Amino acid sequence: MLPVIDVAPLLGDSPTELRAKTCAVLHSACLEYGFFYLNISAFVDASEPEGLAALAHQFFDLPQDEKEKIALRNQDGARGYARLKENVTMGKADNHEGIDFYRPVENPDKTRPLWGENQWPAVPGFRQKYGIWVEKMKRLGMIVMRGMADGLGMTADEWEDLRKQIDDSFWVMRLIFFLLVGYPPLPADHDGVSCGAHRDYGCLTFLWTDPTRDALQVFMSGASPAESDTSGLPQEQGGEQGVWITANPIPGCVVCNIGEMWDIWTNGLYRATLHQVVHRSNNYRIPFFFEPNFDAHVRPLDAALRIQKKPPEKKPVIYGEFLMAKVGGNFDFKKGEGGGRY
Repeated sequence: MLPVIDVAPLLGDSPTELRAKTCAVLHSACLEYGFFYLNISAFVDASEPEGLAALAHQFFDLPQDEKEKIALRNQDGARGYARLKENVTMGKADNHEGIDFYRPVENPDKTRPLWGENQWPAVPGFRQKYGIWVEKMKRLGMIVMRGMADGLGMTADEWEDLRKQIDDSFWVMRLIFFLLVGYPPLPADHDGVSCGAHRDYGCLTFLWTDPTRDALQVFMSGASPAESDTSGLPQEQGGEQGVWITANPIPGCVVCNIGEMWDIWTNGLYRATLHQVVHRSNNYRIPFFFEPNFDAHVRPLDAALRIQKKPPEKKPVIYGEFLMAKVGGNFDFKKGEGGGRY
């Protein structure tokens, strides 16, 4: 079972000891798992994401030609609607539909990768309510990042330097519909995975999902089968030994995982964890990716180096350059096709 962390002590005037304990638990979860649940009941009402899922349902129920009105090809190949199997993860087509939104940019240019304009469905209330969610998830990102900084033992000046790298987050939000009922069965040689094993690129992912169980799976390197639910999947991923555990939805919580930028920031102390989605049933998911600023200079943090007592080993990156190199295999920018980031 992944740790469950209540964000309430990080929100306001909580006792210093309670806040410090929460930050320590965050640090431990990042060290051991790279994945954890965030109880956000004190931050958002449970009905809010459920309302967002209802709006998504309205969109994905539209005729295909209506959905295609906001197709990826209309913009930069990244923002908009991705039809079934158009999204690619690790070179493999994913069995889901989705809509991708990115941080708005100055002087948008749809011929430039990632630099187009967001396309919003013509479903009443959709843009307004999802816009509110984006703002709340951006705030949550800053709150959790500050908690992690404190857990690492960063000084006030060190936190301020990190804050300047994330205060204009190049965020991404996805709406995903995994379709099973009413759709032809998966091919006989298919591995049953709707979104292939991958690590996220940036800072933090906040995932809200409907109550569907046994869909999200997290790879625990070195874990023994007795500790985990392997759900019939192999106990290896690449050259690593380990098992897949399920991260089932918990009411009032989002699943949070750290991305590859934290691997660099902590000089390998924190590791982005492999995860995948298994093709089980119709399933709605709303992941929000809280990322560094596009021009952020990401390098090992002094606080992590103090813990490790060793020199930096991870190469610094400019986040925007790192992102473009990563997504190059997911898009056909010239044709405006290819799918979303994850």
